[in-house]
Amino acid sequence: MKIAGMASNRGRNLRTIADRAPGGAELSVVVANDADAPVLDAMAKRGVATEVVERDNGEERASHEERVLDALAGYDFDLVCLDGYMRVLTDTFLDAAPTTLNVHPSLLPSFAGTNAHERVLDAGVRQTGCTVHVVTEEVDGGPIVTQEAVPVYEGDDVADLTERVLYEAEFAAYPRAVKWFAEDRVTVDVDAHEVHVDGDGDGRFPARRTTSEDRVRELRYGENPHQDAALYADTTCEEANVVAADQLNEGAKRLSYNNYNDADGALNLVKEFDEPAAAVIKHTNPAGCATADTLADAYADALSTDAKSAFGGIVALNRECDAETAELIVDSFKEVVVAPGYADDALEVLFEKDNLRVLDVGDEETFGERSEMLTEKPIVGGRLVQERDLQAPERDDLEVVTERAPTDEEVETMLFAWCVMKHVKSNGILFATGTETVGVGMGQVSRVDAVTLAAMKAEKDAEGKSAEGAVMASDAFFPFPDAIEEAADAGIEAVIQPGGSVNDDDVIAAANEHDMAMVFTGDRAFRHD
Repeated sequence: MKIAGMASNRGRNLRTIADRAPGGAELSVVVANDADAPVLDAMAKRGVATEVVERDNGEERASHEERVLDALAGYDFDLVCLDGYMRVLTDTFLDAAPTTLNVHPSLLPSFAGTNAHERVLDAGVRQTGCTVHVVTEEVDGGPIVTQEAVPVYEGDDVADLTERVLYEAEFAAYPRAVKWFAEDRVTVDVDAHEVHVDGDGDGRFPARRTTSEDRVRELRYGENPHQDAALYADTTCEEANVVAADQLNEGAKRLSYNNYNDADGALNLVKEFDEPAAAVIKHTNPAGCATADTLADAYADALSTDAKSAFGGIVALNRECDAETAELIVDSFKEVVVAPGYADDALEVLFEKDNLRVLDVGDEETFGERSEMLTEKPIVGGRLVQERDLQAPERDDLEVVTERAPTDEEVETMLFAWCVMKHVKSNGILFATGTETVGVGMGQVSRVDAVTLAAMKAEKDAEGKSAEGAVMASDAFFPFPDAIEEAADAGIEAVIQPGGSVNDDDVIAAANEHDMAMVFTGDRAFRHD
């Protein structure tokens, strides 16, 4: 797509469009109605042709527009983009030119015309922004293509809004509109005052996302003391979450950035299970996790996986915390405990620890319900959005690929281990027996090293547990048989993994050689953040 730009001054939006080439669109020419307009030099430096067509004193608008059309006649263009072009166009130009766009510094139809920022401030509105619209003879009255909102803060003045609307709104909305036109996704019906954009709101991943969160508190610092941090809340979230959790011991210090991050990870892990479950998280990785007939037993089994690493960790429970479990929790230093409710005698025990933050995430009956189907991670320049990993394979989903089939007890452990493995940072390996973890190897760049680490943790740090006879879960396939050999040396007797390696046959052969049972899930469980 080729664009003809028209500006009277700096043309900063046109510069942005020229630099980004949204959708592959290119500026063919920029026309200025002032010979001293800075946009002329800016475009010349970018290799874009320029024309100057000034309006003579007393010249009719139609006459001037005909001369502008004459200046454009030698150029190829499919779209006209105005940027601070300080003239109201008439049908003389609009009927002869392709679709013409303009950007206005407010959320139309509010505050059309001049001095928009001043009128926004006078009206006391809390949100403004910009609107890209099709130009008609009605000033700022053409059909809307897209909008971008920005907040109005207490104490803002015109200069603040001018800068924020330009950099945060116009520089996002105008290139977006051009991209849509370049991709031939826009249908304009000026007579019906309508603009249709194909695919703008399709499915779970729309072409444009608009989010809004409220700052609920400033944090002491971020991941490290030299980083400032704050917590924002999505107040519409219905799922149990640590952001909306009540901190029951109000006199204790507030949660830190790392506390929230770890508590969120711990809470999401115990939501995996219907049975009483407990998890201890350290640096967003499980130091241990277990399910059992009672919450206290589940916590004891989880803690004994790696009590040393659990020091200063986060505890999550999926049942109301009772006094017996509370007594076990306070036996060593923990930062946070999060659960769907607490018995009164449990709170008495927990409150004895001044530095233990106690979070209540609400109703146990609705605790495991999931309302949030997407997860996201901000990165520099944007954010990654994906479906949440809610896979939970059942017995019939497992493909037995070895000569020996797993026992019923091994299958139960495999399904437990897989659900915990989803919450281990990749490359991840997890050893388990029954429904409790034995050793965890997380965050390794080599899968065989993750096996070695899990075996070392099971041997060195697990209390009353052993890798001998345990099940191994792997979050991705084994590229080579070496990890199976390492697991066999540790005493592993059964393996659950996704499968899908070009060397699956060699891996299966190694398992058969050691009389291991192995099943494929068909899906991997990477966690990279």
